[in-house]
Amino acid sequence: MEYDEVLRSLGVYWEIFLLYCNEFKEKINTNCEGLEAWQLIAFSVGITLIVTWIYQWLNHPELTLSQRIKKSIFTCVRSMPYIKGKIKEQLDEAKTGLQEELFRGTEGSTYITALPKHGLTRKEILKSVKDYQKLDKVDWKSGKVSGCVYNGSDALSKLSSEIYEEFAWTNPLHPDVFPALRKMEAEVVAMCVKMFNGGSHGCGTVTSGGTESILMACLAYRSIWFEKGILYPEILAPISVHSAFNKAAHYFKMKLVHVPIDPVTSQVNIKAMKRLITKKTCMLVGSAPSFPHGILDPIGDIAALGRRYGIPVHVDCCLGGFLVPFMKKAGFTIPACDFTVDGVTSISADTHKYGFAPKGSSVILYSDRKYRAQQYYVNPDWQGGIYASPGLAGSRAGAIVAGCWATLVHFGENGYIDSTRKIVSTARYIEKHLRKIKGIFIYGKPEVSVVAVGSNDFDVYRLSGALTGKGWNLNVLQFPASFHLCVTLRQTEEGVADEFIQDVKKLTAEIMKDPKKKADGAAAIYGMSQSIPDRSMVTEIAQVFLDSCFSTGPVATNGTTN
Repeated sequence: MEYDEVLRSLGVYWEIFLLYCNEFKEKINTNCEGLEAWQLIAFSVGITLIVTWIYQWLNHPELTLSQRIKKSIFTCVRSMPYIKGKIKEQLDEAKTGLQEELFRGTEGSTYITALPKHGLTRKEILKSVKDYQKLDKVDWKSGKVSGCVYNGSDALSKLSSEIYEEFAWTNPLHPDVFPALRKMEAEVVAMCVKMFNGGSHGCGTVTSGGTESILMACLAYRSIWFEKGILYPEILAPISVHSAFNKAAHYFKMKLVHVPIDPVTSQVNIKAMKRLITKKTCMLVGSAPSFPHGILDPIGDIAALGRRYGIPVHVDCCLGGFLVPFMKKAGFTIPACDFTVDGVTSISADTHKYGFAPKGSSVILYSDRKYRAQQYYVNPDWQGGIYASPGLAGSRAGAIVAGCWATLVHFGENGYIDSTRKIVSTARYIEKHLRKIKGIFIYGKPEVSVVAVGSNDFDVYRLSGALTGKGWNLNVLQFPASFHLCVTLRQTEEGVADEFIQDVKKLTAEIMKDPKKKADGAAAIYGMSQSIPDRSMVTEIAQVFLDSCFSTGPVATNGTTN
């Protein structure tokens, strides 16, 4: 009985719905009376195109709605004649200052802009190289440079030089010609898989650096999601993740969805990450540690999400690659960040950082060969033969691979345990003493090699600028304003860490006498760039910087060389 009543009620609503439909139809027919067929077709096509444009504008595959609105507003505002002129004036001033900073120290020097008529002799070349080296003013050997040079000992430099000489003409693209190099490369991957506790199916490739390692992981997972028919698959990663993931999204038609971090711990917010997962999410990312603040993300929790939703999990261990795996044996306790964590499917680790290998080497590791196969490029139909390469490059410098192999077997497990103990102990020593300084604070709980400094009392760029004046070369960060010291073996030398602590202490005390004072010089420029809402303006300035790097003279504001 109740069932029949429900049906009758639904029938009444259906009749009402039909009445409204008929009324709507009659209004349409009335309004269209007198219109010709071509007009109706043109009107329908026009409305369809407008609706499609609005839909695409609201659902941009790379930009969020808020980003699209901001971009449109800024484009409109910048097109206004008066504002356009003012912005150009300010940008030109900033660009000029940037160029002057970059070319400082090379004033008066001449550039070789064409091949010499007659080649130089070995003696002439070596003399020229010595002259070029005089342009380098930063003394990284003193330990005052954050990161950058992670070992730099004379003994390792000599070993690397000898290996390079032996393999200068080799190329991994030709394993049939250079079987020794093929064996070395395979052994580098195998050693690194073992280091991260990979199983019997663990595998990987050698790359040119951390960026390529990250790009390859993103490409692999993107390819899998492409096969599922999902275009613009999404990378779900902390806001603190390395910028190489932005580059991967830009290159490979993906979308990077940033997950907020906890304001206290600086770790990724797991609950927020869970909420942002969609059918388009092709990979979850965690850092071990993050570049900005040196924080270990909760890899176990991220991997649990990956298992639950069937999503690959990548651990960006580029910075901590040859520290994190040895910390337990070096006497430090940290959560697992390797393949022993169920759900972790790939790890990127730089051999040329704390692995101390020559610059231009890294590894991308996978838990299974099915993932690695997705990063390969194969063209079976090329007239030049079947073309296949494991990564972005075709030809590669075999000497870099050989140098990497030589460095790994030179240090061995005990050597890396020893360097890990020195570096992590020094970083924690610095952190401990910086926390005692009034006026500054340390971000989160850094557990590896990076210590990031901020301030709630004054513009922290004043402190980084003052430290630069003392000869320190630090990494300046933004959003929020901060800077960090990435500890290497150079800072473990006697007296270096204490000198840094004392310089920070003295300079902070001086700044605290007038904490509201504005920053000046390069510190002011960096602070200003962070406050510019239209980030395309910052992009323009950065492009001038890149142009200047390849310039043989000051770059004009229109992009030409003066």
